[in-house]
Amino acid sequence: MMGPPMVMSARHFRCGRSMPGMTTTPDRNRVQLPGISSRAYEHPADRSALVALRKLSGFDTVLKQMSGLISERRLRLMYLASAVRVSETQFRSLYDMGRDAAYTLDLHRIPEIYVQQDPQVQAKAIGFDDPFIVVTTGLLNLMNEEEQRFVIGHETSHILSGHAVYRTMLDILTRLATRVAWIPLGYIGLRAIVAGLEEWYRKSELSSDRGGLLTGQNPEAAKRALMKLAGGDYTHEMNIEAFLEQYQEYDTAGDLRDGFLKVLNLLGTTHPFAVVRVAELDKWQRSGEYDRIIGGDYPRREDDSNARVTDEIKAAAESYRASWSQSQDPFIGVLRDVAEGAVNAGERIFNRFSRRDGGQG
Repeated sequence: MMGPPMVMSARHFRCGRSMPGMTTTPDRNRVQLPGISSRAYEHPADRSALVALRKLSGFDTVLKQMSGLISERRLRLMYLASAVRVSETQFRSLYDMGRDAAYTLDLHRIPEIYVQQDPQVQAKAIGFDDPFIVVTTGLLNLMNEEEQRFVIGHETSHILSGHAVYRTMLDILTRLATRVAWIPLGYIGLRAIVAGLEEWYRKSELSSDRGGLLTGQNPEAAKRALMKLAGGDYTHEMNIEAFLEQYQEYDTAGDLRDGFLKVLNLLGTTHPFAVVRVAELDKWQRSGEYDRIIGGDYPRREDDSNARVTDEIKAAAESYRASWSQSQDPFIGVLRDVAEGAVNAGERIFNRFSRRDGGQG
């Protein structure tokens, strides 16, 4: 899937519209990735779930109806009334970042961006049909422009991947689980599903970290942005290499008790811990995948329909196996055989699904 990269030229795009050509000059040249598929940067566990979901024709339509399209319109109106919409005359630097992110990832529409007064450090992508991005003033106060560019790229990558569908499903099931908490077996079953969706959610964050790096094309700024989520605006007091060493200590844990406690700490969480995100992004960059994609070798959107569920499930299984084998956590070692059995069972289920579906995967 080779193809020559394109260097970002002077372009101007309009939020929420198709991208006509006007002129403005980006602060520096970035490689454009024409026709890039989200599969290029998605974590294997995230990618396998998304490919399977895309094969279920009409599923996203049903989910939209369940969540209620009125809620998306309501949220847009709420932010239109209570936040600041980014434009050429308001938060111009963010406007340029959103335009550049859409251009780099070759989106047909630029998502609108809203700035919300909130001291919490947060950014999110909202919506199915016409998604938009919300960033808080707390985030803008914490991060410099290159770090903000990574964040905007991260959220734009969520939009390209279509993560909103699964996130809505997680929200619906979480609310349902609280309503049936008084039914022991029903609650346990739902909690198991929610736990699985939370694991997917965490992997989707790793995917969008990669997408953010591809958008901003500044590895140090991307890692710095994630490190600031842990230590705040004290980069003069922090060191990325030392932070990566901190991850090694976290990964090795101490004994079985520490490994078990790490699992407990993940319950109810939808985002990986900051030290894990920096380490995973660093590992992905060092693997050569980042340079390969920037060099023009990546899957194209036009080939998404040819992606096979069974192939992606196998890739996800191999990713987990590699992660388990590389981990020095003693608790992971104890659970490895159980987890391997679960992965093998999952592969068999999807193989049966593929055969029933006429081998289309």
